[in-house]
Amino acid sequence: MRTILVIGIGTGDPEHLTLQAITALRRADVVYVPDKGAEKAALRQVREAILARHAAPGTRLVPVAIPRRAEAGSDYRGVVADWHGAIADRYAAAFADTLPDGGTGALLVWGDPALYDSTLRILETLSGRGLALDWQVFPGLSAVQLLCARHRIPLNRIGKAVTITPARQLGPRLPDDTDTVVVVLDGDETFLTLEGDDLEIFWGAYLGTPHEILRAGPLHAIRDDIAATRRTARAAHGWIMDTYLIRRRGDE
Repeated sequence: MRTILVIGIGTGDPEHLTLQAITALRRADVVYVPDKGAEKAALRQVREAILARHAAPGTRLVPVAIPRRAEAGSDYRGVVADWHGAIADRYAAAFADTLPDGGTGALLVWGDPALYDSTLRILETLSGRGLALDWQVFPGLSAVQLLCARHRIPLNRIGKAVTITPARQLGPRLPDDTDTVVVVLDGDETFLTLEGDDLEIFWGAYLGTPHEILRAGPLHAIRDDIAATRRTARAAHGWIMDTYLIRRRGDE
């Protein structure tokens, strides 16, 4: 039986790891480092900085080439399922080649493994194929939490619900019964199409890194600035991770 430690590492700052996560990382014989090519080399370097600070001396680092996802088109779930299957193939091969029976490996997950990350689903897939795996999960600081901390706002308003959603689920208007929406995975800048002069936005990119950028204010007044800032930053760094919170202005 191989053991995989799934460790939430926050959004880029080595100080985001909990003491429990650091202890878990130091148990690992092997750490698997996703390699998404030259475009995402900076993300790999962040992981390596975290490992340099917290991993036990002599811990093996094994790069795993992660395939690019095909364009989703009209079959988003099917494309994602195929992509996850291909990633599972890569991890299965890496575990078989580098982690002996009884060994302990680690996967470092951005933010928290439970929130908009598929590592746990991929391990379930591997287990379903008959691979003898056990895994343990160590939560991390999510981008949602850090966004609120940086803007000094509560995530929810008193007695109100919060919706966390990918941008592709948004319509042109927030539903009337929706108070606060946190939007993730918005590569198409959906915030530019939202209607309503009563909306305010709290946006953040590269949270927890030296490149962190924050914007906040009435959506209709700053949306163009956010879009321009986002495009400039992506061109400069070759990648961008951002998220934002939108709510109607009103009583807290």
